[in-house]
Amino acid sequence: MTQQDQEAAPSRRGGRFRMPSRAGARAGAVAPVAGGTAGGTGGHAVAGSTSRGIRQITAPITRSIEQVAGQTEGVWRPVAGILRWVSPLGWTILALGLVCWGVGARWGWTELLMVAGAALVLFGVCFALALGRTKVRILAEVDPRRVVVGEPATGRILVTNEARTPMLPILVELPVGLSAARFVLPALTPGTAHEELFVVPTSRRGVIQVGPATTVQGDPLGLMRRTLTWTERTELFVHPRTVALEPLGAGLLRDLEGSTTEDVSMSDLAFHALREYQPGDDRRYIHWRSSAKAGRLLVRQFLDTRRSHVTVIVDPDPEQYRSGHGKTGRTDRDVERDVMAANAPTAIQADVETAISVGSSIMVRVMLDEQDCTMVCGAQKVTKSVPQVGLDAMSRVEPGPIDLFAASLDATDLAPDTSTVFIVTGPHRPFIELQRAAGQFPPEVTRVIVVVDPQAQHGIRRGGGLSILTLSALEDLRPLLFTGVAR
Repeated sequence: MTQQDQEAAPSRRGGRFRMPSRAGARAGAVAPVAGGTAGGTGGHAVAGSTSRGIRQITAPITRSIEQVAGQTEGVWRPVAGILRWVSPLGWTILALGLVCWGVGARWGWTELLMVAGAALVLFGVCFALALGRTKVRILAEVDPRRVVVGEPATGRILVTNEARTPMLPILVELPVGLSAARFVLPALTPGTAHEELFVVPTSRRGVIQVGPATTVQGDPLGLMRRTLTWTERTELFVHPRTVALEPLGAGLLRDLEGSTTEDVSMSDLAFHALREYQPGDDRRYIHWRSSAKAGRLLVRQFLDTRRSHVTVIVDPDPEQYRSGHGKTGRTDRDVERDVMAANAPTAIQADVETAISVGSSIMVRVMLDEQDCTMVCGAQKVTKSVPQVGLDAMSRVEPGPIDLFAASLDATDLAPDTSTVFIVTGPHRPFIELQRAAGQFPPEVTRVIVVVDPQAQHGIRRGGGLSILTLSALEDLRPLLFTGVAR
């Protein structure tokens, strides 16, 4: 054996191999990394070790800070709450006083010391006015909770002084939609109540948030503002306008159990015709009298019936309507936001609101007929519910672009047993998109397109397997449905 082979061969003791130690194995494993090139993994190992070392150093400090903060929470949390009383103007006055005090004391400037004294005294007086505990009971309510667009909705706020001492005049704020009602309450003796009434504007469909009622305590200059919340937030539903329709079951849904379809079956309630017997037919449906006359076996044939289920899809995209086509630029959105702040409808959304009213009218009529109804409008989806819940959902609809094809898919998922589908849209929605959306329903489903166009004459036409109703106003819906669909 050569010298190199002796160095490479493992050492023997007592005829057995001696395994290398763990320390030697670790050293051998690390050695290539330490001696690696700059392009190897040595740089990653050093970076990982550095980050782990930093985390090991900072982790105890972070845990110590969290532990101290948790133990002293009873001290710093009230202080933080008091500091929130100070308004930006109050912080400005305080900073002005401190700066003037430091500069005046450093250079002996008497005028600055006087300004500093006045600012600090003013800050202290305003802080003292914000102190004190307000003990009141506030009741804020709106009656009724659900109204139609344009109907009056009034509310009241009742404030009772539950303290043992007289209460100084305070300000009560009650947010109503995007605005807020402010009431300056007079001084109240213990146990005295004061009531204020307010009117909620309902000229626009939507959900108006009322509350929570807060009391504002501070100073007349606005250096301090201490607010306390006393009530919960309530919702006022402003439903879309609807029109009374004739019962759709009079003509559109004829059958005792539901509407008849074009599907032929061998067992149902709607008798269709007789046909020749085929092997496998149920013998119970053989018409023996007709078979005797014809000299061959004849069996009854039926039309499938189903429980009436009406699906309504409303297109809330303003771009597809006459009033909003080409008018949804940034400037118009800014104007719309300003008008919404005043709780008034916009001209851009006028036809969209009419479409929502059309769909809501059909939904209410179907539900009043005790038939199943599914409503899809934007993000709002309602199925097999009651009129109140459906109208609440329509109040939450926000106009905006949608994929009509995806909306029809959602409707088919919610109502696979649909017998009639209404798609309410505007004149700028391409006809091919309407066909694709209506084509997601089975062929036996009655498909009706309602086009809202104020500049067109109301009328009825048919094409592509669709019944197209054009109306210029909500009031045209009743005669169109009666003459064009329910017959």
